Amino acid sequence: MDYIIKNAKIVDKRKTLTGDLWISNGKIKKISNNIDSVGKEIIDGEGKVVMPSFIDMHVHLREPGQTEKEDLITGEKAAVKGGFTHVCAMANTNPVCDNKTIIEYILNKHKENEICGLTQISALTKGLKGEEFVDIDEMLEFTNLFSDDGVNVDDDELFKEALKLSKEKNFKILTHCEPEAETIKRDLKLIEEVGGNLHICHISLRESLDLIKEYKNKGLKFSCEVMPHHIFEWDNDYRVNPPFATKDDRDAMIEGIKEGIIDVIATDHAPHTKKDKENGAPGISGIEEAFSYVYTIFKEEGISLNCLSEKMSYTPSKLLGLDEALIEEGKDANLVLVNLNESHKINTNDFVSKGKNTPFEGRQVYGKILKTIKNGEIVYKNEERKYDNR
Repeated sequence: MDYIIKNAKIVDKRKTLTGDLWISNGKIKKISNNIDSVGKEIIDGEGKVVMPSFIDMHVHLREPGQTEKEDLITGEKAAVKGGFTHVCAMANTNPVCDNKTIIEYILNKHKENEICGLTQISALTKGLKGEEFVDIDEMLEFTNLFSDDGVNVDDDELFKEALKLSKEKNFKILTHCEPEAETIKRDLKLIEEVGGNLHICHISLRESLDLIKEYKNKGLKFSCEVMPHHIFEWDNDYRVNPPFATKDDRDAMIEGIKEGIIDVIATDHAPHTKKDKENGAPGISGIEEAFSYVYTIFKEEGISLNCLSEKMSYTPSKLLGLDEALIEEGKDANLVLVNLNESHKINTNDFVSKGKNTPFEGRQVYGKILKTIKNGEIVYKNEERKYDNR
């Protein structure tokens, strides 16, 4: 495809400007004013914003074994509808993604109908039981992310050995922390002792942020994430894991974003059936509206779009070793076109995810995804609800 987005506001982590964006052969060919449009398709960007597309380090796609909740196709369609062109899927499938056979199945199934990019995360321990490591060398052929998300690795010595191996073999551990602050403190003490590559999932408490800030100030290298719903809401008894916290805890998450202590915003997209939610399953289907939740709060809190792009695009791309999520000539054209001025009410009838589970039905939010572009191809068009002919 060869086309120009005309007269758009262009925003990434490093810059804000207005101009034209010429996209050709999957790349950003030129950024300028009044680019010659002869022979090229024109997309009107007047009054709209172009940003790097989003990258989600924490989703649950439920395939194999739980496709009544979600499958790769519906999950990836939900992702691009939300402006994401790459997602990282957790290993708590059924059977658990803890061996070559399962991860090959997932990746091959993904390639059959690839809609967005996928990093499949391997379990860290067999069966997520926290007792015995998976065959790490075998799984490193397919991924460099390992996590027992959903459960803790409670054995201190086992987790210490995992951190040592992560440094030795150059992979990253995404750690589930429950009880949150207590487990984070344990993990950070072990990082201080033996090193390792650690990413702390879904923090929600001021106590957790204070610990992370303390150890980062000591010079330790690790990263952490917060969920959109944990900055959008507080004091809500809707079941998510970790739970919605107090307003003070939520305000701490905002402070952590502003201060640069929190590195990433990731969705923890966790689709469930209505029956499973009624039976107490924790989780929220959030990837389609994640940008709107975040932008609505950032708008209220006076946090810049540059910061949003950093947390939802640039830093995830760096942590995953992907092409830097910046809008620069010569880079891959992975982009999202948004209307910041359009408000709408959350309507689960519009969700393409099988998971309709959210406490935010009817809530008013700002920011609408108009187009999602992956390697130059428009993979989602809001006006047509179109997913690249799939």
